[in-house]
Amino acid sequence: MDRAVLRHRQRWGTPEVVGRAPGRVNLIGEHTDYNDGFVLPLALPFDTVVAARRAPEGSSTEVFSEDFGHAVLAPSTAEIDPTDWAVFLHGVHRLLHAEGFRPGPWRATIATDIPAGAGLSSSAALEVAVVSTVLHLAGGELSAAEVARLCQRVDNELVGIPSGIMDQLISAAALAGHACLIDCRSLHVEPYPLPEGSVVAVIDTGTRRQLVDSEYADRRAACARAAAAMGVGSLRDAELADLERMPCELATERRRAHHVITENRRTADAAQAMAVGDAAALGSLMIASHDSLRDDYEVSGPALDQMVEIARGSAGCLGARMTGGGFAGCAVALVQTEAATEFQARVAQRYRDESGLDAEIWLCDPAAGASTTSGAGVVNAAR
Repeated sequence: MDRAVLRHRQRWGTPEVVGRAPGRVNLIGEHTDYNDGFVLPLALPFDTVVAARRAPEGSSTEVFSEDFGHAVLAPSTAEIDPTDWAVFLHGVHRLLHAEGFRPGPWRATIATDIPAGAGLSSSAALEVAVVSTVLHLAGGELSAAEVARLCQRVDNELVGIPSGIMDQLISAAALAGHACLIDCRSLHVEPYPLPEGSVVAVIDTGTRRQLVDSEYADRRAACARAAAAMGVGSLRDAELADLERMPCELATERRRAHHVITENRRTADAAQAMAVGDAAALGSLMIASHDSLRDDYEVSGPALDQMVEIARGSAGCLGARMTGGGFAGCAVALVQTEAATEFQARVAQRYRDESGLDAEIWLCDPAAGASTTSGAGVVNAAR
């Protein structure tokens, strides 16, 4: 926040508003969101921050990012390049304008501490932070669900990522100290506290993937074929017995559906384990989730499997799994609080010894969702 405000003051003067939105990690419920299912993410104490102020009439809307540089946002009639780093900004700007939120030209600076490409939803945090900030400038309001839907449209319609709504919704709606069970059909959000005596470890393997270029879209298409073969609108409505009706030639689709059906059950069970403070049960469900993602859904990867195996074998680990879209990026572990610091050191060292790669491991308390603050208030606090 200090960096965003300082650079805004240097470039354009004191900001009127400062918006922030967090990244996220998903405890369990992977690749279920676009199947109308259940997910159980939490917001991370890593933010994207947007400091902004209105610009004089007739000016261009401009944005400066500390990581990517300068961008002038395109008029609503201009073609948007989906490979441009600013595509998320262009998309948010265009869709808000179409919805009637028109603050006039504005200028903003952006800073973030969310690792890009690690599967911690840096792009969703950027979208939600910009929407929150521009709504403030326009004097408008949207619910967390409406913000999430608008940001999801940016991904689906302009960037070309057929993503679900989990990332944007948890970034907008998270409650500090809690993970949230999200029903991705109704968008109902129910908070659950972490079991006492446990902490979440987010583990970056140092490997990266590109969602648009990965097999993410193939998995989504396979789920749609499986649902059609079983005669249900989405895999949310399927039962394990329905798998028997699938023709033999759809063996791959059957495995994908098996993961989604069982993952929805695991996610509901995980929320109940959290409700009664059963950390061991939650950890066991996370282990089963990773095995299903690896074997049925086939979205894990060598580094993720290696890291999960190292984490599971380390003292104090209750459960570990890959998290995010898959193929590379981050794992998540549930660790006994008293063993967490040693876990952090031992896992990083063993991974370095076995893979030659350096892992980043963060011990995280669940953070709050998006918010906006008066720019003047932030400047005064920073002083």
